[in-house]
Amino acid sequence: MSESPLPDPRPLGRHEALLPGPPVARVPEDGAARPNVVRHDLRFTGSAGEYFRLWIVNVALTLVTLGLYLPWARVRTRQYFYGHTWLDGQNFEYRANPAALLRGYLLVGALFVLYSFAMQRELYWLGLPLLLAYVGLYPWLVWRSLRFQAANTFHRGLNFSFHGSAGESYVAYGAANLAASVAGIFALPWAWFMQRQYQVKGLGYGQARGHFRGDVAPFYLIGLTSLGLSLAGGVVALLLGGAVAAAWSTLSGELTAGTGELWERVSGTTWAIFAAVAYVSFLLLYVVAWQYVRGATMKYVLNNAELGGVVRSGVTFSPWGLVWLSVTNSLAQVVTLGLATPWAAIRRTRYVLNGVHVRTITDLDHFRGQAQRPGTALGEAATELLDIQVGF
Repeated sequence: MSESPLPDPRPLGRHEALLPGPPVARVPEDGAARPNVVRHDLRFTGSAGEYFRLWIVNVALTLVTLGLYLPWARVRTRQYFYGHTWLDGQNFEYRANPAALLRGYLLVGALFVLYSFAMQRELYWLGLPLLLAYVGLYPWLVWRSLRFQAANTFHRGLNFSFHGSAGESYVAYGAANLAASVAGIFALPWAWFMQRQYQVKGLGYGQARGHFRGDVAPFYLIGLTSLGLSLAGGVVALLLGGAVAAAWSTLSGELTAGTGELWERVSGTTWAIFAAVAYVSFLLLYVVAWQYVRGATMKYVLNNAELGGVVRSGVTFSPWGLVWLSVTNSLAQVVTLGLATPWAAIRRTRYVLNGVHVRTITDLDHFRGQAQRPGTALGEAATELLDIQVGF
């Protein structure tokens, strides 16, 4: 009988030292031992009919209470989507306190109303300081929101945590956004990279910490693809608008009636038709370009994220499939005057989550608990009311 291989005398690496549970087998050069990699697919079990009942009640109560019910509506919605998302036989949980959110909503909402009032009345001595305060606090609000979201997200009874610092947020969401606003497309992909790296590296679950293995170059490729779609969309929008306007002019007899320059014979109705068709076409193609950025970024980030060196996420959905879903969802919501919103949300969530999996080399039950206090809900309230996009 051959002897068992001797334990590896080398010290554990940085990630391995954090691992709970049994030791993970190393992979020596001769390939004698390999870690056991297990794949877990995410499952989403929500239904459009079930969520519609929750959604319509949330809308009604929010309207009746003049918006005061909004924090409870947000929490109930997240609890529904988290509770129907399953990983390795366990669903996720969202445990935020709506009352704590309400205080943040009231504060942020009051400041926004005060700013709008000041700018409408041209009270710039009041409005401009509020605007500057928002710009200066924006990275801090993002940081607080990420901490709040993570601390209130649970799996297997253990909450996530976020360990990124406020200073790092000012680099990712302050300096990077400033560079993007000045240099445009030349710096915007770098800002995307910095923000996603900040989100993933700051994530924690138990004693495991997040790590992002991606690089900035793919973000530039995503940005260039989006730019190409936008430019092509502009050309298509103009051509489509011109074709529709020309058809209308032909049917109305504008092109054959009278003499003079063509632009003198074209009526205001024809110009309005041209502008409307071109605008709607460009808006639709802009949505396509932006949704491609979101889908491609999500796929790249999740394909290059890991937790504690033992959990890696992966994606099988197509960004173009997500674009198609977003466009058709938007059209359905417009046609149904918003009543298809629950159906659209369930459809998109199911497509995304059913295309995500994680691969592990340790049992998920072995993570040690290291709970993080939820902290203030002010950042979370700001992200909701001011539509700050901090998740992926």
